[in-house]
Amino acid sequence: MPKVTGAEQTERRKDDHIRINLEEEVQFPRVTTGLERYRFMHQAVPELDLDAVSTETTLFGRRLDSPLLISSMTGGTERAQLINRALAEAAQEARIAMGLGSQRAAIEDGSLDITYRVREIAPDVLLFANLGAVQLNYGYGIDECRRAVDLLQADALILHLNAVQEAVQPEGDTRFEGLLRRIETVCRQLEVPVIAKEVGWGISAQAARQLASAGVAAIDVAGAGGTSWSEVEYHRAPGARHANVARAFADWGIPTADSIGYVREGAPGLPVIASGGLRDGVDVAKCIALGAELGGIAGPFLRAAAESLDAVRDLIWELTTQLRIAMFASGAASIAALQQTPLVRID
Repeated sequence: MPKVTGAEQTERRKDDHIRINLEEEVQFPRVTTGLERYRFMHQAVPELDLDAVSTETTLFGRRLDSPLLISSMTGGTERAQLINRALAEAAQEARIAMGLGSQRAAIEDGSLDITYRVREIAPDVLLFANLGAVQLNYGYGIDECRRAVDLLQADALILHLNAVQEAVQPEGDTRFEGLLRRIETVCRQLEVPVIAKEVGWGISAQAARQLASAGVAAIDVAGAGGTSWSEVEYHRAPGARHANVARAFADWGIPTADSIGYVREGAPGLPVIASGGLRDGVDVAKCIALGAELGGIAGPFLRAAAESLDAVRDLIWELTTQLRIAMFASGAASIAALQQTPLVRID
């Protein structure tokens, strides 16, 4: 039997991740985002017209029509290419931000570059390249980071942090010691902003302080309550032993709402992106009121893109409309006003 290359293993893993996310139950079994603990104070007399509510915002000097981010998901396979192109076309039409999945596959095999190339159909989108931060401890450096950015003509680079996922994977990369120093080197040398992002277990105040000190330009909390990647790895496990290890971490992590607060505490000057279990525009509104700049959504966009471009368009319209109505009914005419709108906590 021919030996499977590292690039082939990565491509196979990417396809597994898409299939499992679409076909299996991979949500946190018990842990929630924590957003259900918050309510807006309804304003029966909002003193503004719905048509006057503006969802426009800016990040890294780029104007967005809505504070929505299609969170990083996939790339590196033929199926991923179709998904990414549908997402990018819809993002361009709606003028919202978009992240791509880890570009490690393309770094390992240049023939997979095409599965990530979306700039030609999304020339105006705030676009984020993406690499696993831990790869900086496995030989990656500024050259690979620049290649990822150049491949996408990206506006920023996400370095994602996924310690638990790597630990429960039989083939995982688990050397995380000294990583902050290497992240700092990338932040200092790269020509575009660097965003630190978890993948579903949240960022603590301590981690936020460390990342801010390393020079990141923004933090995506990617908190617990949405997709549990240990559950994804449970479904990928080659046998019962590895499956049992992964399953034990099904409810690990910091809920999204709590993580927003922790990041604001640990890195008060940095823009916060909120993701991890957001399901509608009201969730996005709550995250912005809690202090986020953008609300990132992954799973619903993956399912929509797997269906059709029109399904992605419909989802963006629904999310934006829900957000605008939440702003209207709480008396916030702008995103800046929404960020100053208090929430009522219900314990």
